Amino acid sequence: MLPRSPHPRRRRLRAAAAALAAGAMLALSACGANDPSRNTGAVGTDTGTQAPAAAGELQVLSSSNELNLDPAKSQSMAVTSLALVHRRLTTWRVEPGQEVEVVPDLATDTGTVSDDGLTWTYTLRDGLFFEDGTPITAADIKYGLERTYAPALSGGLTYHRALLAGGEGYTGPYEGQHLDSIEVVDDSTIAFHLNQPAGDWPWIASTPAFSPVPEAQDDPESYAREPVASGPYRVASANVGVEVRLERNEYWSSDIDQMRTAEPDTIVWQLGQDTQTTTQRLLNDQPANAISASLVPASTLAQLASDPASQDRIVTSDPGPLQYLSINTERVADVRVRQAINYAVNKAAVLIAMGGERGGAIATTYISPGIPGREEYALYGTEPEGDVAAAQALLDEAGVSSLDLVLLTRNDSDSVARSEAIAQGLSRVGINVTIDAVESATFSERATQGDGSSYDLALGSWNPDYPSPNANLRPLYHSAEIGQGGYNTSRYANPEVDAAIDAAAAEEDPEVAGPMWAAVDRMIAEDAPSVPLAFARNSFIGGSAVGNYYVEPFPAYPNYLVLSVEG
Repeated sequence: MLPRSPHPRRRRLRAAAAALAAGAMLALSACGANDPSRNTGAVGTDTGTQAPAAAGELQVLSSSNELNLDPAKSQSMAVTSLALVHRRLTTWRVEPGQEVEVVPDLATDTGTVSDDGLTWTYTLRDGLFFEDGTPITAADIKYGLERTYAPALSGGLTYHRALLAGGEGYTGPYEGQHLDSIEVVDDSTIAFHLNQPAGDWPWIASTPAFSPVPEAQDDPESYAREPVASGPYRVASANVGVEVRLERNEYWSSDIDQMRTAEPDTIVWQLGQDTQTTTQRLLNDQPANAISASLVPASTLAQLASDPASQDRIVTSDPGPLQYLSINTERVADVRVRQAINYAVNKAAVLIAMGGERGGAIATTYISPGIPGREEYALYGTEPEGDVAAAQALLDEAGVSSLDLVLLTRNDSDSVARSEAIAQGLSRVGINVTIDAVESATFSERATQGDGSSYDLALGSWNPDYPSPNANLRPLYHSAEIGQGGYNTSRYANPEVDAAIDAAAAEEDPEVAGPMWAAVDRMIAEDAPSVPLAFARNSFIGGSAVGNYYVEPFPAYPNYLVLSVEG
């Protein structure tokens, strides 16, 4: 996915012992940040500008101006914001020090597959209700999935759409049409009929699309702000662009939901917050009952790296989310030029712009560390500064003496700094880069919705939507993901790669699928549709009153479902 702020890591908070001044330096050593124990001492001094923490209230400080709670339009992972309001057929078990696993959520198990691999069947748990007391049925799951096909509700995760039989040309349920491949057997049983086997289907069933939506209460224009909850929290109020307040859903039961502890009484999203300001506030424990939904800025990581007192305020992941440079293959059509760009980029400079080793590790593959099937290789060399001679030789072979390219990027300071590092590296071989820094919405519109005519390069970030190479490679490199909201911003179309991705995705045995995925990764790299820059170490910050705040290698985001607040 493009930066889900797009799209962070895990460690448990302990309280720091002393106040942090505005210019304090921050350490990210693993020690305190990874310790699952937690003290409760206060940090910082009261400036008089922040109300004391409310008992039982968790605040989430977000740079976004909206909190999208429509499952059809959301890319939220199974342990972040959306999952507090909506349950799904399956979900994830994410615990400190353990590999993430797919587990049942609304369903009684992770699915039963037919002998031919083409039908997956699920039975719902007993005692499931929406926030108004209406029972949740299989028909609500079917309807929720069908509405993801409606053009007006684009933007969410769509792995299921490539697999459900008969989905081609389907445009959703709003004109009375329904999808026969989603079969409601009875109120508690639902079956999915696929067009090919899919070994990842239990993981796909944990994406937002598999949340129930009651047809009688669906208003597609307002559902993102006024959803009908199946999880432990319901929307109590939503002030557009300012605040969303969640309160307990009295019809949710912890007896049939083992993944959500639902400890805070209320959870309040404060929207439109400046990330730099939020980071500084939380370094000073203002407020103590808050976390930031945004990554700690790279400039802050570098600035605060030497203060050991602040290590308890930060949680940091292992290297994971891919930072990459898309090369628009429709505009940069010569593979030799794309390969030259891969050689010429100075990844060491990009890593410095990310905050150095605290911000990530240099990447040479597309599949993220920790994802089954990943094999290490370096097709374009191992020198962090790049190989200028190899790049120049390829450009000479292609007959290119100079080249002017437009690099599309978001206009936040971290993205611009990385883009400048890329431009400087490419200038060494006569490639002149113009940086086009735009608002995030404009970036998405031009890179994922447009025709690709406005850029030659695009800076991207991708964290897999579930731990499989299919979630790394299909969204970024399958030709079906070009335009119409897809994330193939390289506009890369190779029928052999498409077939290889489909074949690996259909394999149900992970031991067999692993080498297939490794081969696909290398096959893509030979065509050089993008440059793997780095695997980010995502860092987050929270107040001293927040407990169970940790981040694992995957999904590289804090697990919102188990957060607690002392107050």
